[in-house]
Amino acid sequence: MIGRVAWLLARPGTGGLAPLALPATAFAIVTALLLTVLGGAQSFWSWTDEMGVTYQALAVIALVLLVVPLASLGGAAARLSARRRDDRLATLRLLGATPGAVSALAVLESVVLAVVGALAGVVLYFLLVPLIALIPFRGEPLGVDGVLLGLPALAGVVGGVALLAAASAVLGLRQVVISPLGVRTRQDAPKLHWVRIVAGLSVIALAFLMMSVLQVAGSIMVILAMLAAAFGGTIAVLNLIGPWVIRLVAQSQARRAKTPQRLLAARAVLESPKAAWRQVSGVAMTSFMAVFAGTGIALLGSFGEAADTESMLLFADIRTGILITVVGSFLMVACSVGVNQAAAILDRGELYRSLDMLGMPTPTMEAARRRAVMSPLRITAIGSAVTAAVVMLPLTGITIIVAPLSLAVIAAVLAGGIGVVWLGLLATKPMLDRAASASS
Repeated sequence: MIGRVAWLLARPGTGGLAPLALPATAFAIVTALLLTVLGGAQSFWSWTDEMGVTYQALAVIALVLLVVPLASLGGAAARLSARRRDDRLATLRLLGATPGAVSALAVLESVVLAVVGALAGVVLYFLLVPLIALIPFRGEPLGVDGVLLGLPALAGVVGGVALLAAASAVLGLRQVVISPLGVRTRQDAPKLHWVRIVAGLSVIALAFLMMSVLQVAGSIMVILAMLAAAFGGTIAVLNLIGPWVIRLVAQSQARRAKTPQRLLAARAVLESPKAAWRQVSGVAMTSFMAVFAGTGIALLGSFGEAADTESMLLFADIRTGILITVVGSFLMVACSVGVNQAAAILDRGELYRSLDMLGMPTPTMEAARRRAVMSPLRITAIGSAVTAAVVMLPLTGITIIVAPLSLAVIAAVLAGGIGVVWLGLLATKPMLDRAASASS
């Protein structure tokens, strides 16, 4: 759906709205999802009994599993039109604009797009509130009062989205201000250092250690903090490791390529490993979520019939929470895949036109684009699932992780994530056809 909307916006006569509509759409979805997550979680903190602490601990885990990917998706949204913005601003620099003027224009554009998208996201959140209120926990629906956020929280989320966009704009300005000609001629090659893998492995090892000593933590607050740090840190560090690993694999594929589409796909990934990672980073989160969901459901199944009604109600609520977390993860994947793939086609429109004029068939371009997405996808899905299993190992043990029910849930969630990517590729195919056939 997102890809088809972007295609319509990219059609001639639209006034060039696509570069603006794509990040605004992404910000709207990010804001709506973030408000939904926060609204659903806030009701848990109104429970003060002993069982309420258990629900709050589970809410912290769910928040970390969803908020960190949402922040990453928000950062990607802030960078969607970065190349187009850099080109325009670099041209202004070449025409004599001061660095201060360039900086102000870049930050202003990003913030305006973010605020417009965030306000649309607030409206979407209000539309979802009645549905969220029907979700049952502890034997009764959460209710509108339980999930409706106050004005300070709404303003804080919108302000946070605007700050995220402004920070991304400022970080992206260095190359425009210092070297406008290099940006205008696209001579700045992306650089990835091996320090990324060292930092990533260190964080994963630290998370494994924290999970190993979780049972001897002194208080519930310490346990919550350790859970949040372990899960959140591991998910965040995937963004460090992912592009580096994808680049290494693409380099090997480029050397061994024997067909045009294989070579074109490898070169497309090497052009920007970070962009290739953003195409599939949502599946990395889904893979992590798959292991968490699979082990959680298998662990609940291993308990069998509980002795009392309260425990049975807790197990049912945990299953509901796992389902909601997985659905939220799929929504993020759909947003990320659709918007990023549409933006990638718009960004490489000149390349596709040139290949078309050189005589390359559009099916070959589509095959190369599909391979440039699916090859990193396989690496991402497997690597993220293995990372999640390593972090979960001290809590559940290998028996629960490889239990048939756990493996079935993991396989089903991974298949769903990969299927969402395939749908994104199919939905944006008309954009590729139009980009290749457009006049120079």
